[in-house]
Amino acid sequence: MIVRSLDGITGTERDVEGDTWRSRRMVLAREGVGFSLHDTVLYAGSETRMWYAHHIEAVYWIEGHGELLNEETGEKHQLSPGTMYLLDGHEHHTVRAVTTMRAVCVFNPPCTGREVHDENGVYPLLTPDGTP
Repeated sequence: MIVRSLDGITGTERDVEGDTWRSRRMVLAREGVGFSLHDTVLYAGSETRMWYAHHIEAVYWIEGHGELLNEETGEKHQLSPGTMYLLDGHEHHTVRAVTTMRAVCVFNPPCTGREVHDENGVYPLLTPDGTP
């Protein structure tokens, strides 16, 4: 059994920050359970372009308001607490945070904890030891 708190991982290697987001990685590939679990914050007024070419991601919003743009179809969806989206087709997408937003995210295959978005918004597919 693993028990972890957000306070317990804040400021550790599991607490990763980008220009527009912060991801606290609660469960990672090294735990060997087949998925990773992240507590993610997007900063108010930010726009984050993403494309998970190697991962399936489910996102469940628990705080804040914003908009999801499916860059492939042009569809826009309002995001607020209680809204979920699943990127089951590796969609290019952008999230615009009107207010500070917070979500619970699940990735498969699991992230190692070292991933950050590249110039295309992609997380690389890394092995548990952090190598490509």
